[in-house]
Order: sequence, then structure tokens, then C-alpha cells
Amino acid sequence: MPPKWRTEPRFPDGPSPDPAGSHHERRIRSFQPRRSRVTTGQGEALKRLWGTWGLDIDGNSVIDLEQLFGGLPVVLEIGFGMGEATAQMAAADPATGILAVDVHTPGQGNLLALAERGGMTNVRVANGDAIILLREMLPPASLAGLRVYFPDPWPKARHHKRRLIQPEFLDLAATRLAPGAVLHCATDWEPYAEQMLEVLTAHPEFENTQADGGYAPRPAFRPLTRFEGQGLDKGHVVHDLLFARRAAPDA
Repeated sequence: MPPKWRTEPRFPDGPSPDPAGSHHERRIRSFQPRRSRVTTGQGEALKRLWGTWGLDIDGNSVIDLEQLFGGLPVVLEIGFGMGEATAQMAAADPATGILAVDVHTPGQGNLLALAERGGMTNVRVANGDAIILLREMLPPASLAGLRVYFPDPWPKARHHKRRLIQPEFLDLAATRLAPGAVLHCATDWEPYAEQMLEVLTAHPEFENTQADGGYAPRPAFRPLTRFEGQGLDKGHVVHDLLFARRAAPDA
């Protein structure tokens, strides 16, 4: 029998506990669903706003991003935690739509609450596997950017295959990014930063925006997150990587 949380949604009109179905995707997943307590405010936001600003990644249909965001250029953010940084970026740039993906129910509710409180209508929250979203539900060349901030580093060597930034992921991401769109990664785990730089540099569809071929300074638009601050307090070094999707040779 599947675990109870997979079959009985805690919010019947909110995010599904397993939107694509366990049978839909059998690859090694780069994320782990985190089940933690949803506060009253987060739960109320899920009940009230999910039907308007939320969507489940079920893999069954292609999303009309122009309709969903009213014609705004759209940046996909994979993994937003509790959503504070996402909300700050949305408030600072209302002319860009942010499609924010995560599987953490409290974070989904928190981001919805923050967006409502700040009057930010340029945020949509997607629940489920970002790979299914990219592969099955987004049109080619439809994204103006892709953000992957502080993904799970999977530090043990036997788990490195679970890291998101791999050649296969870049192959898929490249098909969904418009020419010139920027893939922006950030991590405070040095070995993962080195791997990111290596695989991005080697990929033929991406070009480093830094002339020296190295890491980028933290852009002003990326807020300093609580998680990042904790890492800095521990002496971790944060690395940003900004790689642009190359244009077609005849463009």
C-alpha cells in the first residue's frame, strides 16, 4: 500500500500529494518530498489561492505560459524553499513572470501568502517534478530564464547521480530556453559548484557570461537568502554561475 500522505491530500482543493502518479516517472529523482507542519496561515493560503495561482505538474498537458502570465516573459525557478527570495525577486521585477516549482507544502503555502500580501500577481506556484514540467508541459524556447538556487548537493559520492545539474538535464533545459536566456545556478557546496562549472562549460548549447570562463559575482537581483546566510556563517563560499543559451548558428 502507498503511504497515506500519497493517497489522501491534506488540502483537497490544493496541491496534489503525487500529481504525476508514481507510475509516471521511474528515473532517479533529484529531490525528496519533505513533509513538515503547515501553519494555519500557510494552510489558509493554499485553500484560498491554489485554484488561482497554483498548478500541479501532472504531465498531461502543455501550459500556455502567455495566458498564464498575461504575456509576461517567464523565468522558471526550480526549488524555492520557503519562497522569501522568490517573493523579493517578483516584487522587484513585476514585468517578469516567475513560475516557481517545489514539492514542499509549507513553502508553497508561504510563497502564496507572501505573493498575496505583496500584491504580486506575477508569481505562479507549481507542485511536483520539474523534469516532468520541462519535458511534458512547457513549449520549446518558451522560457526567458531558468534559476536553480542552492539545490540539494547530495554530498555522498554514491548520490552524485541525483544532482540536478547534469548533462542530461542541460540537454532538456536547452530545448525550453529561448536563445539568449540565462541559466543561473548558485550553490554554497564547493564540489558541486566545480561540477556545475565543468558540465556547463562543456555543454555546446550554453555559453558562460563571464569573460574569464569562471564564476560570476552574485547579481544584485538575487537576494541573500536565510539559507545562504547560514552557509556564510559556517564559512561556506557561495558561487553563482550564469550561462546563456546559445543562439542557433544561422540566427
